[in-house]
Amino acid sequence: MILYDACPCCGQKNIASVLSAEDFTVSHEGFEIWECSDCTARFTQNVPDINGIGPYYQSENYISHSDTKEGIINKLYHLVRNRTLIQKRNTIKKFTGTSKGSILDVGCGTGAFLHTMQQAGWEITGFEPDETARQKAKELYQLNLESPEKLFSLPAKSFDAITLWHVLEHVHDLHNYIKRLKELLKPGGKLFIAVPNYTSYDAKVYKQCWAAYDVPRHLYHFSPASMHKLLSIHEMHMVETKPMWFDSFYVSMLSEKYMTGKSNILNAFVIGAISNFKAIFNKEKCSSVIYIASS
Repeated sequence: MILYDACPCCGQKNIASVLSAEDFTVSHEGFEIWECSDCTARFTQNVPDINGIGPYYQSENYISHSDTKEGIINKLYHLVRNRTLIQKRNTIKKFTGTSKGSILDVGCGTGAFLHTMQQAGWEITGFEPDETARQKAKELYQLNLESPEKLFSLPAKSFDAITLWHVLEHVHDLHNYIKRLKELLKPGGKLFIAVPNYTSYDAKVYKQCWAAYDVPRHLYHFSPASMHKLLSIHEMHMVETKPMWFDSFYVSMLSEKYMTGKSNILNAFVIGAISNFKAIFNKEKCSSVIYIASS
């Protein structure tokens, strides 16, 4: 188990417990979430280390590994996914300035995004720690994904784009990952990091039942301020932030189920819509945010 005595984001020791959340997906254990008063990052305390976290991912309901369509929430997720994949592809093209380049996707699950980029003519590389997800990617898209250990053996300056779609919050070796990803970018290349935002309206409504806390799989819970701080520590320049509008609805649907025991889609839609409305004039208030950075 990992017990932090300093913030894993900025290293400061002004940390304190702010809430306790349940693992609603697998174990139903409780985990404390602490916050750093310096950079405002939150993090899950007493989490399993990298060798012990595996069992907490073993669930048919963990959609990024199983690609399941069971249940109304997962069916709606799949309906929206094709549109979000195209949006991601267009974002990559826009900010890299190239229509066909080389891309590394870290934590690519069952490979839907990499498949989209491959179809667009990109040279693809993908890392995924879960063997079941890797097998599913091969079955669905004929993709040969690698285990993340190979990240550190890739040649430097290899990629026009590196993407982590809701992945950084899972990475035990946070700073070495950021350092390595920076090394792997070509000159002018861009790093795309999408993470949940605990300062969003939906997070404040659902509190400890907010699905994007997803303890203990989510080791960190980023605010925009903490993401800016993390990237600045590694001397990376923030190019742009972009909202992920659909996430507020998906997260709210899961959160409703966790909080009430029922899938109250109407209430979830209202909360998600209010959350997005509040983010219209400040996209860093969105339920999930994409941070685009360069070295």
